[in-house]
Amino acid sequence: MLRQRIITAVILMAVLLPALFAPHPMPFVLFTLVLISAAGWEWARLNGLTSPPLAIACGLLLAAACGLAAVLLPLAVGPTWPWWIGVAVWVLGGLVVLRGGPAGWPAVPAALRVLIGLALLWLAWWALTQARVIGINFLLSVLCIVWAADIAAYFGGRAFGKRKLAPAISPGKSWEGVYSGMAGVLLLAALWIAADRRWDFDSMSVFTVLAERIGLIGMGLAALALAGLSVVGDLFESLVKRAAGAKDSSNLLPGHGGVLDRVDALLPVLPAVLALIHLPSVK
Repeated sequence: MLRQRIITAVILMAVLLPALFAPHPMPFVLFTLVLISAAGWEWARLNGLTSPPLAIACGLLLAAACGLAAVLLPLAVGPTWPWWIGVAVWVLGGLVVLRGGPAGWPAVPAALRVLIGLALLWLAWWALTQARVIGINFLLSVLCIVWAADIAAYFGGRAFGKRKLAPAISPGKSWEGVYSGMAGVLLLAALWIAADRRWDFDSMSVFTVLAERIGLIGMGLAALALAGLSVVGDLFESLVKRAAGAKDSSNLLPGHGGVLDRVDALLPVLPAVLALIHLPSVK
């Protein structure tokens, strides 16, 4: 299993890194377009569309919607209202869904479940491309929010975890792990702001952007909120898998599960970041 995970990770990095660091955002846009269409296929399968043609059609439909947006809309940060709508859906809808647990999710009509998921995937992909347009350093800092929160939560949960966060959804998660993840993100923010001041990157990190707009305290609160949203995304996908009786979203990535298993925590964080960086400046 470990060998499989390493081989898959190496292959992904061999494709991702050249696309990410290409002079123009388009290679990254195309690479992530393939990934998001695969995530759409996985989502359809997890939510009742077990017929292969229908599930594939959902993935292709999502890819077409993303591709159409890339063609018709400029690759630059546009209006902020879509991001705030996404944040509201994740916060309010996530609260309702998580409270209902795995037993409550199948009660939602399958067509609505599929549409909600495809819409959230489309919004996350569009936010991802916008973040790449802002700059590589900016995008990497956003991605590292999720990675830092996950790693710190894992070790903090193992060391201090006592109170279960959502035992019916993800028995291994604890409140202590959540707090550890938030602490990890705050540490990451402090280190990245220091790095921005020391080195000349292609763009500022999300932490520096927020600190300049809403101050250090505001940035810290925003970082905590983003860490919390990453937990919501992770729990939501775990809930959907439990409701479907699936261990992984698919076997597309040997040793890692599926695409959704790798990006679930990013789905609410990406639109939230685009919303937060447009908050009115306090300076």
